[in-house]
Amino acid sequence: QVAVEESGGGLVQAGGSLRLSCTGSELSFDDYAVGWFRQAPGKEREGVLCVSRRSGGSTYYGDSVKGRVTFSRDNAKNTLYLQIDSLKPEDTATYYCATGLRPYCGGSWTLYTWDYWGQGTQVTVSS
Repeated sequence: QVAVEESGGGLVQAGGSLRLSCTGSELSFDDYAVGWFRQAPGKEREGVLCVSRRSGGSTYYGDSVKGRVTFSRDNAKNTLYLQIDSLKPEDTATYYCATGLRPYCGGSWTLYTWDYWGQGTQVTVSS
């Protein structure tokens, strides 16, 4: 059964950095795209990052995090890491990763049907 799980959230001061992990099972991130999203209380879900399959394809960044987000992979662990630098209080949200049977990210990635979602990890940024 396909599953994804996030970890790495926590409380961090503004200006700091955080690295979140997304680990998949029964579906390889080598072959399929991974999306990161976040949702703050009372706000709509927002796209943070979309990473295409490992062999190629485009990467997309959410406007509110552009320039502050990087990603990396641990292929042996089927894990994709999201690092956010220069954190701001407005980055406070629950962060989710998602995947599905789509290998590439495109311009409308935030509107895709993502088949598999994690439970989320909470990120709180204090001012």
